[in-house]
Amino acid sequence: MTNPDTPIAVAMPASDIDNPYLLGIYAPVATELTLDDLEVVGEVPKDLNGVYLRNGPNRQFDAPGRYHMFDGDGMIHAVHFENGRVRYRNRYVRTKAFEAESAAGKSLWTGLMENPAGNPFGNGHGLGIKDSANTDVIFHRGQVLATWYLCGDPYAVDPLSLETLGAQDFLGTFAGDMMAHPKADERTGELLWFDYGPDMDFMRYGIIGPDGTQTHLAQIDLPGPRLPHDMAITTNYTVLMDLPLVQDQDARRAGKYRIFYDRELVSRFAVLPRYGQNADVMWFEAKPCYIYHVINSWEEGTKVIMDVCRVKNPQHQSRFDHPLASMLAYMRLDAQIYRYEFDLATGQTTERVLDDQNMEFPSIDSRIVGQNHRYSYNMRLANVPTLAFDGIVKFDSSTGQKLTHEFGAGRYGSEAPFAARDNSKGETDGYLVTFVTDEIEGTSEILIIAADDIEAAPVARVKLPQRVPSGFHATWVRADQLR
Repeated sequence: MTNPDTPIAVAMPASDIDNPYLLGIYAPVATELTLDDLEVVGEVPKDLNGVYLRNGPNRQFDAPGRYHMFDGDGMIHAVHFENGRVRYRNRYVRTKAFEAESAAGKSLWTGLMENPAGNPFGNGHGLGIKDSANTDVIFHRGQVLATWYLCGDPYAVDPLSLETLGAQDFLGTFAGDMMAHPKADERTGELLWFDYGPDMDFMRYGIIGPDGTQTHLAQIDLPGPRLPHDMAITTNYTVLMDLPLVQDQDARRAGKYRIFYDRELVSRFAVLPRYGQNADVMWFEAKPCYIYHVINSWEEGTKVIMDVCRVKNPQHQSRFDHPLASMLAYMRLDAQIYRYEFDLATGQTTERVLDDQNMEFPSIDSRIVGQNHRYSYNMRLANVPTLAFDGIVKFDSSTGQKLTHEFGAGRYGSEAPFAARDNSKGETDGYLVTFVTDEIEGTSEILIIAADDIEAAPVARVKLPQRVPSGFHATWVRADQLR
């Protein structure tokens, strides 16, 4: 075990004592570690080679006002597997805002739920909230990109050292900010993205080519400012979303950030050729909802099929008697696996529930994004007041069968992407890797679960000397990609 780096102070003002997203499994950790001698229960498979990375909020300094889980500075936790050996490392994403606060030795930004008028700067669209790059990690051209849920700079990070390489501008060709979930097409080497803003009646849609430069840009018209979170791709098409979660324009004029769910609006989906423009869009209407995360999309004849985790009501009425009741209500997701079929020949939308269990943060084998998949690996949402995952559900979209790996009472995990084993032959020929934290013991470990036997005990458990706070999204980077 190597010596840890210098601890970074994390303070908590009295006003945050009752904030559940600063306590227990969510509490920030103060030390960045590099560990290569870890206790293993079981045996780490020698055909599991690559790196598992997970992003999430971990604030460096306390900030004035109420803390929202989205406010924390991005911290990536990574586990490198190599021929049966395991290395763990965690590092902050050194964003521009993180560096400014580090230099000042204190917080310079208020949080999402406060007035941003005094904040030093925000994102490229004038939203004055701190871009913390705390949401997702996407692998593209030898780097992982740390992204932010409200559109910001994609920060390039070395997948092994976790050194922040800086805001990625794609050789000076990038035109815009990047949303949380760009799509990497491993067949073409392309990265597809969009952005939006609080005052924009359009979204920008673009493609980064395999040479690392922007090769396409389109402006897609919208009725007004929207907050789409994800997108879908197929071999030939891209699907963008215009959903009824919209900016409160009265609040915007007052300098505040506030969203609301407009139940009078339908959901709309823009299907356009991958290199299409606004004039090429076919719009499809569906029942109102919100979609945080797409499972996958593909083509069948004249149809584009898209599976998602669909939220019927993203703005529940709060049932919590708490000063942070609004945040607690928003973070209580109620999502089901749902299928849309967009018929390009008739313009008709068909939609239906595939499964009604509450599941989110889905993943599939990254090698077949945009092609027909059979299996997805979804995080089961725990029946607790906060956003927490108490198991992994393997869903078979062909038969509807579900198999579940439960973490156990008081144990909560992280998004678990499929990790293909060496020379993997398909969607279940590999493992699932996740961090699991025990809320009673205050400890964390790494679980390695066989994807083809998900209900069985973990193949191996790797103990960690420092807790990994609950966070957001994760990715798996294979050894052949690292090379």
